[in-house]
Parts: sequence; C-alpha cells; structure tokens
Amino acid sequence: MVKRKICVVTGTRAEYGLLRFVLENLKNSDEVSLQIVATGMHLSPEFGLTVKEIEADGFTITKRVESLLSSDTPTGIAKSTGLGMIGFADAFAELQPDLIVLLGDRFEILSAAVCALYGRIPLAHLHGGETTEGAFDEGIRHAITKMAHFHFVAAEAYRDRVIQLGEDPDRVFQVGGTGVDALKKTRFLGREELTERVGFDLRGRFLLITYHPVTLEHASSAEQVEELFRALRQLDEEVTFLFTMPNADTDGRVMMQMIETFVEEMAGRAFASVSLGQRNYLSAMKHCVAVVGNSSSGLLEAPTLRVPTVNIGDRQKGRLMAESVISCEPDATAIFKALGLAMSSGFKPTLEGTHSPYGEGGASDRITEILLKVDLDPSLLKKRFYDLPVAKR
Repeated sequence: MVKRKICVVTGTRAEYGLLRFVLENLKNSDEVSLQIVATGMHLSPEFGLTVKEIEADGFTITKRVESLLSSDTPTGIAKSTGLGMIGFADAFAELQPDLIVLLGDRFEILSAAVCALYGRIPLAHLHGGETTEGAFDEGIRHAITKMAHFHFVAAEAYRDRVIQLGEDPDRVFQVGGTGVDALKKTRFLGREELTERVGFDLRGRFLLITYHPVTLEHASSAEQVEELFRALRQLDEEVTFLFTMPNADTDGRVMMQMIETFVEEMAGRAFASVSLGQRNYLSAMKHCVAVVGNSSSGLLEAPTLRVPTVNIGDRQKGRLMAESVISCEPDATAIFKALGLAMSSGFKPTLEGTHSPYGEGGASDRITEILLKVDLDPSLLKKRFYDLPVAKR
C-alpha cells in the first residue's frame, strides 16, 4: 500500500500544542508517512529552542526551515517571511508531500502556504475563519484560507465565515478546537511537582500571564505592557505572577526585556519562562487563579478548565468567548478592576456550568479521519469561488 505523505508545519510552542494529538494520530497510522517541518521560534535558542520538546515527545523532525531573523521590526518580520519562503520552497521540493497541514496565522505559516500554492500541493488549514482584530494575524489567517483546499474550523460561526470567503462548503469541516483535546489527554502535575519543575513557588495564588505584541497598533505594545504592570503592582503581595514570554512578532523583544525588568523588580513574586513546555503550561493553567493577557489560550483552553481569563485589549477581539472570559481595555484601572472580579470569591463558582464554544473534545481524531480519506485528485487545485446565494429583491 502506498502511504499518503502528509507534511505538518509547526513554528511555535502554542501551535505545536494544538497540533500535538493530530501528529500522534498521523504517526500511528499505517496509511501515513508523516513529515514534520519545524521552523520559526522552534529553532531559536532565544525562544527556548522548542524543537527539542517536539523530539522529546517522540516525533522525528524531517526538515528544519530557518525563518527567523534577530529583528522584530516591521522590516525584520517582512524579511523573515521571505526567508521562510526560500526555505519552504526547497523543503517541499525535496519532500514532495501529497498534502500539507498548517494551523493558524503566523508569518512563517504564511510563507509555507505561499510555497504550497506555487508548488501545487493541496493544503489543509486548521483554525481558519476566526477574527483577531488587533493583530496582522487577521489578514494572514484569511489569506491562508484562500490558498487552502480543506478547512478544519473550531466552531459553526467560523465555518460560516470560511464559506463566506468563497470556500466550498463540502470542504469546510466543523471539528471543534484541538486545544480541548490537549486538556482532556494531559495528566496534570500537582502544585508541588509543578513548583519543582518550573523553579518558582506555585503553591499559592498566582496569575498565569502571557502578553503578545499588538501588531496593528503603532508603538502601543510597550505602553500596554506598562499598563499591565501598573495594575499588577496594586495587587495583594500574596498574589504571584508567572509570565510566559511573548511571540517573535513586532516589538516582541522589547516586551521580553520589559518583563525581565519587572521580574527583577518584583523578586520573589514574579517569574518568567521562555517556554514552560505544554504539560507544565497546562498544569499551571489548571492551578492558577486566572489567565491574564491577550493569548488565545485564555479563550481556547482556559474555559474548559473553568479558569477565569482576563483578556486585555483588542488582540483577540472578534473571537468567540465563553462567560469565563472578562475583557477589558489596556489601561491599568480597567485591568485592575477585571483582575479583582476574576479573583473574587464569588466569580469562579459561577463558572461551573461554563460551556466552551470550542467543543468538548475529539477534534484531533475527526481531523485525522478526514485527512486520511479526502480525495487528492489534481483537479482539487483548480478551486472555484463559492458564491453565497443572493436573496431576491
């Protein structure tokens, strides 16, 4: 039997976490020859060299595509996108995959999508149809949708949006969020073991904080982080702070430096990690008093654990949000008020009936099943724009 060569591209710790169990299923399938291409932050010591975490989970990296320059200016990000295209062009020409799988909306994923388009390789895209109005990821995500041939979306509203973009409804699959699978399948660490692994005392009340750059707002990332710090300084001394570092986006390194300075200022109360690793991160999410910042994990995963989220600013604006998510403006007064509500004794008990808009699990299995059976006839590449029915006037 000729195995289907499926190539999965991953560039960040967060996106790998969402792909993890799809990769497990593909690796264990007798019908698949799995190719894994690591790129972006995975290959950077500055961002934790997280490719080692993928290998530690038992996966073999088929190719490494360097795509990250030591610059987080708009020019540097644009050049990194171009560098990624050069690398992916060579990688795909060598690997000759039957199907490429991409998740999300980062610039290195855009590089891979463009090369798949030019290489006439069918493309499957996960987590399309979502909106994030405060980041240029918004445009990247929808651009990849138009280059992709199969779409795996996390909610019905996102399926409608992908179809609205002109995609064939028969190739848009509502499967739920893969992040829910990670939570269902992870054996969480207890507080003592988590404290030992992380190297910071997490036995008390702590906030899990991730703040990424807001790439569509000029010179605002540093200002917004400083507003967050102002709010944190007002909290009771018993509350501690566990930071995970931001992505390699515009101004990301500036923010990393600011966080390091804040951690020094709050010695004993704050700790920052470039990469916690998936099990440590999800365990920290389970035990924290609230998830804080503007990371998608506060929306995609935290609600399943009934953990409050303080979602700051516009980076995630437009995404479906559970009732456990408290959104606020990026100013110290609003953040402090939102933190107060999230940590109040009366708020968390109200979340027992929280329903995540991203489903109850099983997305990874559904995606795998479809990837194994979809028709990859060459005619697939000649996409037709699907026009929505027009109501008669």
